[in-house]
Amino acid sequence: MVMKTRRSRATLFGLAATLGAGLLAGCSGSSGAERKPDDKITVWSQENLAPRMAATKKVVERFEKETGVQVDLVGVDEAQLPQLIMSAAAAGDLPDVIGAVPMGQVWQMYGSGLLNTEVAGKIVDDLGTGTFNANALSLTEDAGTTLAVPSDAWLQLLVYRKDLFAKAGLDAPDSYASALKAAKTLDKGGVDGISLATDPSDVFTQQSFEDLALANGCQLVDDDGEPALDSAACRTAFATYSELGGDHGAPGTQTVDSTRSTYFSGKSSMMVWSSFLLDELAGLRSDALPSCAECQDDPGFLARNTGIVTSLQGPDSEEPAQFGEITSWAVTKTAETGASAKFIEYMMGKGYEDWFGMAPEGKIPVRTGTTTDPGSFQKAWRASVMGVDRRESMQKAYPSELLDRLVAGVGDMKRWGLTQGQGTLVGATNGELPVAKAIGAMTSGQSSPDEAAKEANDEVAALQKSLQ
Repeated sequence: MVMKTRRSRATLFGLAATLGAGLLAGCSGSSGAERKPDDKITVWSQENLAPRMAATKKVVERFEKETGVQVDLVGVDEAQLPQLIMSAAAAGDLPDVIGAVPMGQVWQMYGSGLLNTEVAGKIVDDLGTGTFNANALSLTEDAGTTLAVPSDAWLQLLVYRKDLFAKAGLDAPDSYASALKAAKTLDKGGVDGISLATDPSDVFTQQSFEDLALANGCQLVDDDGEPALDSAACRTAFATYSELGGDHGAPGTQTVDSTRSTYFSGKSSMMVWSSFLLDELAGLRSDALPSCAECQDDPGFLARNTGIVTSLQGPDSEEPAQFGEITSWAVTKTAETGASAKFIEYMMGKGYEDWFGMAPEGKIPVRTGTTTDPGSFQKAWRASVMGVDRRESMQKAYPSELLDRLVAGVGDMKRWGLTQGQGTLVGATNGELPVAKAIGAMTSGQSSPDEAAKEANDEVAALQKSLQ
């Protein structure tokens, strides 16, 4: 969930993929295994917010004292990673390890020959394959090749006003039909039916649509790898998104920030957002507090009156679907392999609780425990304390039933293109944002849902061809 213009993201991806592939092809004989070990590694972390960098540094300092390995920790922004990778590859100065890498970026680097997958696979084997969530491993591999070490996950959620739903006699919005009925019924009296992203330049819009699309069995590509956004299931998804966000959402372009602020102010009855919302919803961040009228005298009002749907189902699908993101530790092609492996194993072992404990609402552990203590990390996650200005444990702030669904959601998570072997295309769409662009045009009245589906499909087809 980053903010950056479509043009710059697309340009960065194209340059990074082209230059990265060329550079690595020209020096493919040089690998971490051949580099003289000096027990000094550079680690880039996309958990670059100041509090998270401070928390990471504490873990790194313990690692350095225990192992003698020196770590140069550098915070990088997710939107800037392609350009930074390009520059580092050109200078022959890639970092050894990159942390908190989303799946699309993992596949971008893999497609450009920038990853040491052999080391990543060995780390997973050494830690114990059975200690990882099986779905997380599946989504971060290519035909049995482990691309990176999966670390943690966030889930996309549909939150709704339980009090407004109860007053109107509405069912929970866990299907297209119930969500549409609720949006139409509750879109009145200065309250929008839903807060839904429509910004054509924001990957958050694409993520929000993928969440809704997967619920209806709409896929980026079919089983043969051919673009499929113009299918009947996808046309229904576009039409539903148009009715929700265009007809019953707030006017104007809706972003990751405006959707949250509208819901927090009590001006919408539903919202699609990530699980990173949970600490803010609980009133634990002063810079993002619920501001509804009732919240002034009762800060916990919105949290108590918010229901959470973790998986949605469309009319063309036989079962609900869960969208989310898995972030990983990636080992680069030129890494010092021994020290890098030690570091990642530490961050997934002794330092793991501190790593996911930085923001447990959005860092659900995908390593469930150790070989000797199964389930220990999931147990620790439930007790993790979230928040910035105020602190409260996950298990105190939210019911066990919700925490159970969040954990289960990692195993149920689905993503476009990865299981069809189109991970590089997925990474490229996060740069070009063909779906977000089509959504923006559709919800602003410039195109119909069917036209939006065709436009997005044509752009994906062109992008796929450019990658061949």
